[in-house]
Amino acid sequence: MSLIALGINHKTAPVAVREKAAFAEHQLAQAMADLRLRLQQQLANGQQLEVETAILSTCNRVEFYVKASSLDGQALEVAIAQWLADYANFDGDLKPYLYRHLESDAVLHIMRVASGLDSMVLGEPQILGQLKAVYQKAKRAGTVGKDLERLFQKAFSAAKKVRHETDIGTNPVSVAYAAVNLAKHIFSDFSKLTVLFVGAGETIELAARHLAQHQVSQMIMANRTLANAQKLAREFSGQAISLEAIPHYFHQADIVISSTGSMLPIIGKGMVEAALKKRRRKSIFMVDLAVPRDIEASVAELDDVYLYTVDDLEGVIQENMQARQQAAKQAEGILTPLVADFMQWREHQKQHDTVRDLHNKYQSIVANELQRARAQMQNQESELSPEAVMEELSHRLMKKFLHQPLVWLRASQQSNPQEPKQPLDADTTTREMFNLDQDQLDKND
Repeated sequence: MSLIALGINHKTAPVAVREKAAFAEHQLAQAMADLRLRLQQQLANGQQLEVETAILSTCNRVEFYVKASSLDGQALEVAIAQWLADYANFDGDLKPYLYRHLESDAVLHIMRVASGLDSMVLGEPQILGQLKAVYQKAKRAGTVGKDLERLFQKAFSAAKKVRHETDIGTNPVSVAYAAVNLAKHIFSDFSKLTVLFVGAGETIELAARHLAQHQVSQMIMANRTLANAQKLAREFSGQAISLEAIPHYFHQADIVISSTGSMLPIIGKGMVEAALKKRRRKSIFMVDLAVPRDIEASVAELDDVYLYTVDDLEGVIQENMQARQQAAKQAEGILTPLVADFMQWREHQKQHDTVRDLHNKYQSIVANELQRARAQMQNQESELSPEAVMEELSHRLMKKFLHQPLVWLRASQQSNPQEPKQPLDADTTTREMFNLDQDQLDKND
């Protein structure tokens, strides 16, 4: 049984690669179901293969959390990577950008992600909400079973424990904060500035909150769903517009901060050029926090435009991080026993499943043989006495109980002694000895 966390993030892949691999929110449920089906079809190889899948897609990472029974991690890694390349129509080689974590390392990784320890901005809280949303989508899609269910719940508990017992969340250093902090290097006085926000999610709300503290003159909230823009505008005494209305307001903006889930750019080079003419070449500071990007990369070629992406912020966010670095060390110590606890649960679960399957196997044998014996005793033409039927029953039961273990023992003795053998744990040995996985496959067929 394998548990794997496979993905790309801001450390391993540039934004140009991440945006190709990213999933829009409305794609996730179908993608998780499609991945699960592909793995089951491609990797079963005559074995019963239970697969659970969940996909996390954010500005800074795309990660796959997968549990597959009776499968090694390397085969699982190759299959997921190939599926991603096919699904995203990625014509390059993804392998240099991918990282993988298996078993206990996968458990530790998702706990670190949930706690903000693997984020570009150390300790940022938004990732926990994004993980919870993915978990809910996976549950509704039916791709989460008992292992991933337990894994996500443990990750959420770990994140809560880290938040409560360390200072990981102190000192605002989110991506939104980093964007505002960068603007402070360009504008000395915010009181006369107009800010255009594109999107209405948590990142935009956080950026608006930071800029409100600097008392900007005006805020314009643009969003595909106007009601969401209006809700945000009411909170910050701003103006709400639709995405289609952006070209009519763009020239008013001194600062533009964008973070949507759009798969295509919303702000193009032509729109910005037209705004600059109306502004008489007065500079515009732009921050694109979306992956895929909301602002065409060619906008950076324009004079009087300062355009930054999420990758450009990495240097800025190093400020104010010392306290969080110390808290992160403390958090790592908190996670270690939680990982061990989850792995112990998995071992107990494997043993429970094996005992259940073994019990069911022999329960079925006993039931079939009892039915046969009753039929013999009820057959008036049978010459067998009840004692003979019972003796035959016990003989047949003994023979069937011992058949599979004896076959396994003979095969073990006949194996090539020159070939190195991998030591098997008790659970795997039991399942092989009593042929439990094949029994389950036959039952499903």
